Amino acid sequence: MNLLINESPMIILPSLVKQAGLNEAVLLQQLHFRSLISRKGSNGEKWVSKTYEEWAEEFPFWSVRTIRRIIRNLEEKGYLISTSEHNRMKADNTKWYRIDYSTVSTAFGNQGQCPERPVASVQNVQTELAILDKPLLKKRKNIKKELVGLHHDEITLIISHLNEKTGKQFKANASATVRLLNARLNEGYSVEDIQQVIDLKTDQWLQDEKFRNYLRPSTLFNAKNFENYVNETEPLQEEEEEIQPFVLDFMKGER
Repeated sequence: MNLLINESPMIILPSLVKQAGLNEAVLLQQLHFRSLISRKGSNGEKWVSKTYEEWAEEFPFWSVRTIRRIIRNLEEKGYLISTSEHNRMKADNTKWYRIDYSTVSTAFGNQGQCPERPVASVQNVQTELAILDKPLLKKRKNIKKELVGLHHDEITLIISHLNEKTGKQFKANASATVRLLNARLNEGYSVEDIQQVIDLKTDQWLQDEKFRNYLRPSTLFNAKNFENYVNETEPLQEEEEEIQPFVLDFMKGER
């Protein structure tokens, strides 16, 4: 029996790991692959747009906090260029990313540990990364299938209840929703606990134009506030005191 390798391994350049760091090299390699297949372009550059939560789906072994830190490190080193200027709506803070290959090539050329290695050009770096032009996680489709199968019936009941209470049409098989609800159910919360949260927050927010847009899975089932919601016993007198800090944190997380 093979106990160590039972799925496709990750392949990254050791020299990139040495220069940028292990986590940073992993994200850069995956971003390079996404750039190759991206249809989003501006000023002749290929861009990849993702929220932190979507990156967390790409890398299920990292937390959103870890991903933020990795991206911040890459931005500070100049390896990663990010912006939200290409979003169609000003309220949309989703970031667009691309690799600054010129900065990466300079970093490669300054390694100093491999004298036989010529100074890398932008084209050299792109070529080296292109050798690894496959996604790091080839089994993501299988991972999604496994996640959907964990609590499929319970998630269907919960989302049906949410749609009935809010009049919306959330999908029970949306990957982000599945991930959030699987996590809450795996923590020991019951379907009834989650439906109780839906009922409570619907009563509090549905008629309030300011807050009703937060009646959605990403808000209701987020780990940061779900425990508080499930332990609420009385309607809050000051809705804004409870939701405002979360809204600010959540909006930062979507950038």
